[in-house]
Amino acid sequence: MAIQEVPGQRRAKALLHNSLRTGKIAHAYLFAGPQGSGKKAMALAFAQTLFCERQGTDACGECLACRKVLHGNHPDLHLVEPDGATVKIEQVRELQKELSFRSAGAGRKVYIIEGAETMTTPAANSLLKFLEEPASPIVAMLLAPSAQSVLPTILSRSQLVSFVPGDPDELEQLLVAEGKPALLARAAVHMTSGIDAARALCQENWFAETRNVVIQLGKENSSKFPAALLTAQQQVFKTDLAEHTDTLLQMFALWYRDMIYIITGRENRIVFSDQAEWMARHAWSRSLDSHLAAMEGAMTAARRIKAHVQPQLALEQFLVKSREG
Repeated sequence: MAIQEVPGQRRAKALLHNSLRTGKIAHAYLFAGPQGSGKKAMALAFAQTLFCERQGTDACGECLACRKVLHGNHPDLHLVEPDGATVKIEQVRELQKELSFRSAGAGRKVYIIEGAETMTTPAANSLLKFLEEPASPIVAMLLAPSAQSVLPTILSRSQLVSFVPGDPDELEQLLVAEGKPALLARAAVHMTSGIDAARALCQENWFAETRNVVIQLGKENSSKFPAALLTAQQQVFKTDLAEHTDTLLQMFALWYRDMIYIITGRENRIVFSDQAEWMARHAWSRSLDSHLAAMEGAMTAARRIKAHVQPQLALEQFLVKSREG
């Protein structure tokens, strides 16, 4: 994939293109942004361009070097991922050993570290020494969720490349063009930060099932509360969907946000577009503040699960509170 083919991220592209055009390639880059925003895709595209035999401002995708990167077998490109929960010092030492060997070609070596924020303190300190005394033909790309998530000393020795959440409308069009179901694509892009994460959600069978359950719960919770609790029990906690209760609650927040959009005359922005008619009939049965409280309640419940609250308890308490609102 060429740099220009990575969805969105205009500022990141401009910065990297300018580095290539001027020949001022930094020895280390920190790609910082939310999960799924395209950091890894951009890192691989930048690496491919650095290796490209045409030496332009973007990869040609046709030369031998480009094809090797695309196929994941370029000898001078090294990828490091967390081993379990962290990137360990042994991995950094092994990387340094690999980089000490002569390049397979006449050009530079490139390494990409995913989850740079997970580096143990010894690993980070070992990498820091490596960054302080860079070998000129080596380019590092560190991927992290934010600039603040890595050591300030590492940040100060890297060129920051910021990534932002993608535009939902643009990402939705891309997913639909790839053949993803439009309704799932629309939900996925509003629950993630970029094309990679949204695409991954669309490919999960449980995601479509979760959407259906949210619709059923949303309708039942407004008029048949006991039925909503029964649905939660039978269709969530007695199934594999129980593992994705936090995602269900995040989607529930979109359900109530759609209600707010209906009341405020922004129907074109709703996520559950196939439920627009039902929502138009029922949105006014509650106040705007009530819908807002329910939306915030869903997001709070999802966060509670991430903080290790029992999922069934979190969902049932949300249903009760949103009903009371």
